[in-house]
Amino acid sequence: MLAPRPTLFITSPRLNRHVGLDVTLASETLQHTGSFKFRAAFNNAAQRKAAHLIATSSGNFGQALAYACQLHGKRCTVIMPHDASPTKVRAVRTYGAEVDLVDTRAKTRLERLRELLAAFPESEAAYPSDGEPTLAGAEGLGEEILAHRPAFDTVVAPAGGGGIIVGLVRASRRLNSHATILACEPVVANDLAQSFRAGERVTLSSEPTSLADGVRGLGVSPDNWKIIRDGCAGVIEVEEAQIAEATRLLFRLANLLAEPTAALSLAAVLTEPGRCTGRVCCVVTGANVDPATYARILQEEREVAAPPR
Repeated sequence: MLAPRPTLFITSPRLNRHVGLDVTLASETLQHTGSFKFRAAFNNAAQRKAAHLIATSSGNFGQALAYACQLHGKRCTVIMPHDASPTKVRAVRTYGAEVDLVDTRAKTRLERLRELLAAFPESEAAYPSDGEPTLAGAEGLGEEILAHRPAFDTVVAPAGGGGIIVGLVRASRRLNSHATILACEPVVANDLAQSFRAGERVTLSSEPTSLADGVRGLGVSPDNWKIIRDGCAGVIEVEEAQIAEATRLLFRLANLLAEPTAALSLAAVLTEPGRCTGRVCCVVTGANVDPATYARILQEEREVAAPPR
């Protein structure tokens, strides 16, 4: 049976000279289905007993679960936002899942999930950032990163539903690691940063719109918040322009195609380099980006760099 691939550690001298730090990229861009979400999806398809799994996703968990269900002979339905990346919608369908598009301005994906679970009582929910199969998958990635030698002093990872941060914290406790774990998120989707400032879990009233479409949820779950609050050193908030710039730098200086969500960790380093000390690991979570969006991001650099006539 197919199993998750190990993460790929990449060091780019050109990128390090540009940022002025010792940065290693933990790249999940070559993971099955193009993102770290396959780790969680594989566990869900293997461990959940129901023959029909239903999930909410902006795209990466959806296509990962669709493929994992295909491998395990299970039916899969993925609830996606009406304005999800067309590339990700096509990918979910290509892996054999049914796509249920929901207008998130009128109804949340979680509300639609409850409707479908009631309509198909033989089904079971698989959550992209919660539940033991999902968190164990993220913890596996965390263990690979924190067991890397020489050890990292700082690990920076994107936070959407918080699964990858929880995985890092759990792995840190298991391995007795002394690495500082930092989360990062767009300024326009900063529920976790607001939670740290408030000292309690904060959720957004509506799904935000960001170039980093993989972190557009309303907030982390109560259980994830408790673990993140106690084990994560804080959050770096990133502007949209920095997300685009980090996406370009990964392509230009590290020869790495990464989706904007995956570039959040490097964007955080660019935004607050003083918080990223010693040997820094940036978790690059996936490569599933719409070609037109990616071309536009790269084209913006050429337009800025073009000399005046």
